[in-house]
Amino acid sequence: MQPKPNIVHLPVYQPGKPVDDVKRELGLTEVIKLASNENPFGSSPKAKEAIAREIENISIYPDGAAVELTNALAKHHGVNSDQIIFGAGSDEIILMICRAYLLPGDETIMADQTFPQYKHNAQIENATIIEVPLKEGTHDLYAMLERVTDKTKVVWICNPNNPTGTVNNVDEVEWFLSKVPGHVLVVLDEAYCEYVEDPSFPNGLQLLKKYPNVITLRTFSKIYGLASLRIGYGIGRPDVIRSINQVREPFNTSRYGQAAALAALEDEAFIAFCREENKKGLAFFNRSFAELGLKAFPAYGNFIMVDVERPSQEVFDALLRKGIIVRAGHKMYPTSLRITVGSEEQNAKVIAALTEVLQEIKAKV
Repeated sequence: MQPKPNIVHLPVYQPGKPVDDVKRELGLTEVIKLASNENPFGSSPKAKEAIAREIENISIYPDGAAVELTNALAKHHGVNSDQIIFGAGSDEIILMICRAYLLPGDETIMADQTFPQYKHNAQIENATIIEVPLKEGTHDLYAMLERVTDKTKVVWICNPNNPTGTVNNVDEVEWFLSKVPGHVLVVLDEAYCEYVEDPSFPNGLQLLKKYPNVITLRTFSKIYGLASLRIGYGIGRPDVIRSINQVREPFNTSRYGQAAALAALEDEAFIAFCREENKKGLAFFNRSFAELGLKAFPAYGNFIMVDVERPSQEVFDALLRKGIIVRAGHKMYPTSLRITVGSEEQNAKVIAALTEVLQEIKAKV
């Protein structure tokens, strides 16, 4: 049997290297993984309690419409319940958007270095991919607008951008939205927005009130610490959400995910704690990189991209041997690493290991 010809060349998504694999392969007892932008502080105790209670219902299908969580989230964000759709992570909503809106030959626009699932899912639908180079690590919205045509169906803006960690401010994004034609769906992927405190950062929910062709994507995988439960969501106008819902698989989010997300939403103290610790971690990384003479992109999420001035894979491999897992292999930034912000102890160990690695590499030259 032959698969669709347009998918045979597609790469399989490569997650961060698992901790257990590194321990086994390298004979290590301690490994720190800061490669997948997970929350180093776990999740709310309230979410864990909600999961434990849900064990009794393990044999029962989840609520396919996630009514209770939908209503709670609608109240939390000040939107109507018919403006929300849930997915197995925001990744699945990206898939559903492509399935709902893209036909073969339709054009979709994205940055040349951003979350890879935009391109991957658009390619599955045999759409035409338009990649626009980042400008100093940030979406070049002016250049992206110039690429919009009558064939453009979807534009993707990852804000903060993954992997660079940079943001486009509200003036830039609103200018873009005021110029882009109404037939183009603009996806504001705000997976890391809860970490951002900069007042110039655009709130997709506010922009949605003015621009009907906007949908914002958010997730419980990052600051809420529910990555393994795979639950994310999109908020848009009712007609947009209705169209996406038409291609959603039944029971696509679990009972555990819904229960944990509902409880996590109520624990504002835990979110505030994670945000504050993340801010401290970013400040530590920025000071440390400056002391090492390294440059990093301005970081607004829970990760930072730093130029180590060496082939990133070489530095990645050396760090791995010291029990540190980060992320390398970014095609437009071959000498840069993306490092998740960890706990204070983890961050200190990463910098100590990176300092040793760079000294070792320099000594070999």
